[in-house]
Amino acid sequence: MKVWEEFLKVEGWSSQYPSVDVALKHYLRKTGSEKTRENFCIALRLFCLDAHTDPDGLVALAPSEAGRLCQAFTDKMLARGDSVRYLNVTQAYLRTFFDKNGFNEKELKIERYHQPARYRKRKEYNPDGEETERMAYASGSAKNRAMVLAAYTGGLRNSTLRAVRYGDVREELEAGKTVVRIPVSPEMKAMDKAACKGNIPYYTFISPESVSALKDYLEERRQKFGDVEDDEPLFCSDSNNLTPDQQRVTPVSKNGFDQMVKRAARLGGLKQWRDVTPKCLRTAFESALRSNKLDKGDQEFLMGHILPGTQDPYYDSSKVEQLRTEYMGVAFFKKAQVDIVEMTKRFAESLGAKNVEVKIAKMREKHRDMNELEAVGRILREELGLQPLTVEPGLKRKANGQDSQSGKRFESKIVSEDELVGCIEANWEIVKELKNGRIVVRRNLD
Repeated sequence: MKVWEEFLKVEGWSSQYPSVDVALKHYLRKTGSEKTRENFCIALRLFCLDAHTDPDGLVALAPSEAGRLCQAFTDKMLARGDSVRYLNVTQAYLRTFFDKNGFNEKELKIERYHQPARYRKRKEYNPDGEETERMAYASGSAKNRAMVLAAYTGGLRNSTLRAVRYGDVREELEAGKTVVRIPVSPEMKAMDKAACKGNIPYYTFISPESVSALKDYLEERRQKFGDVEDDEPLFCSDSNNLTPDQQRVTPVSKNGFDQMVKRAARLGGLKQWRDVTPKCLRTAFESALRSNKLDKGDQEFLMGHILPGTQDPYYDSSKVEQLRTEYMGVAFFKKAQVDIVEMTKRFAESLGAKNVEVKIAKMREKHRDMNELEAVGRILREELGLQPLTVEPGLKRKANGQDSQSGKRFESKIVSEDELVGCIEANWEIVKELKNGRIVVRRNLD
């Protein structure tokens, strides 16, 4: 039982205090939001402590005294440095409490605090695609990388991302979808009470980069815990205070995700890393949708916002594939760079390099200012034993495969040990043996 539940004698949407009970019933009818219930109760408890009475004692006060105590309470919060928005929200909760207990709002005489347009006490910095990519690769693990990329390319709120279950994405992952749908529904509140804001069901997607990172994480998780069950959180806790069996069924904590994102921003070299939060990644997602001129209604739906009129049914199951196609056109990252990187990765794998993705992540953790393409290049050189081209005295080779000293033309290729015998019989000569056991050979064309 939480402190405020015990203090206000709350169980669910009921309270043994009649004054609290009537207010809770109002919020149940109005929103049914667990987060609203919790915030209201927290504010009311603090006010009771400040006024040295219980809730029923508050409603027994004269309206003028109740108003005076409310004003004094929020003035103390202001002096303490709390944000103007928080003060006005707290006042709104207290006004509702007194209003539902028969008080006339005019009699309370509580003055609101001036809140400038677009007021925000806490600074926020919204990273762009390149900065988010740096954050992801500096985040320290496959799980962290997948969470950063999913938060950015899916626009999911902190609570929502942490409430996604493996079963929500299993079917599309197993089907090999490059862009995976993430459904959001009120049922997710069983995992986190704030998971589905306003009880608005919707769905969004995560990009190919996010899907690749997610698969890497799930593979690591299976090695640690075995098969992942459908009802387990997609991103489970790794707290040392929990047993392995507890870890796999416990979602990442809100503060844990907050701190991880901030740490990733710092390690990724963002100058304003202190101002980066999971909410900033969601805002960056919105900017990416807007920059790519996605239909306004589609933007609002993918953000989980309320749509005007009767637009919601338009986004039922029949719309999914159309919206998936439109989503795939959103450039979250620099596409030209991504294509080059992917081709280079495939080339490295074709030459025998193993676990390229894992090695890239480790390389970028070591060298925070290195981009992905530079990391692949270094891995290619180190893994395959390749060195930058040098010109030795007395021997020069032209790029077209002609030895300038002898004037002969030649062709080169990389083969396995099994292929080597056949190559030698076909007049190929060994040039160099690579670290991975493959061999560079060449033969004269003249």
